[in-house]
Amino acid sequence: MSKELNLTVGLPVMESFYTLQGEGFHTGKAAFFIRLAGCDVGCHWCDVKESWTAQDSQFQEISQITEKVLAVPSKTAVITGGEPAMYNLSALVDSLHKSNISVHIETSGVHPIIGDLDWITLSPKKFKDCLPENFSKANELKIVIFHPADLEWAEKLAQNVKKDCKLYLQPEWGKADKITPLIINHIQSNPKWRLSLQTHKYINIP
Repeated sequence: MSKELNLTVGLPVMESFYTLQGEGFHTGKAAFFIRLAGCDVGCHWCDVKESWTAQDSQFQEISQITEKVLAVPSKTAVITGGEPAMYNLSALVDSLHKSNISVHIETSGVHPIIGDLDWITLSPKKFKDCLPENFSKANELKIVIFHPADLEWAEKLAQNVKKDCKLYLQPEWGKADKITPLIINHIQSNPKWRLSLQTHKYINIP
């Protein structure tokens, strides 16, 4: 992105849409999604690789983004990406809070989380370490399981979050048939976890 863009008054938005949340604790809840462009993590199984690069043309002012959120009945907005924590989100979060919108984020945790978020879903990735301080901020820890060994890795990560953090294991979509049974067995042996499925893909919504 061009250096002259002022990210205190706007952000690069790849897309925004009104839908039902498909994963984790808030599954089935109506929410307005704001997908920010730009990602420096680069999961090889990412299904939105077009979000990795931010373009000048995607820049939207905070007022524009807020107006779109307020146009729908839901009082929940979810900031996702890409990797949304690449940006200082304070201006957007504060703007939405003024209209009593609850603001959630899903992040890998590789950057400081800046903004008074109401719900933080932390989804760490093996290829880039989550910042230690972000574990204590998480309301929800959601680990995408790509390989059976990821279950052991998930157990190690779960030791870092606060006691009331919700714990979820989610099969990587492309390997769901093979991985889901392993997750089910793991949760039965370790019931502190819950199963998260990408329900929006099963019912074909955004």
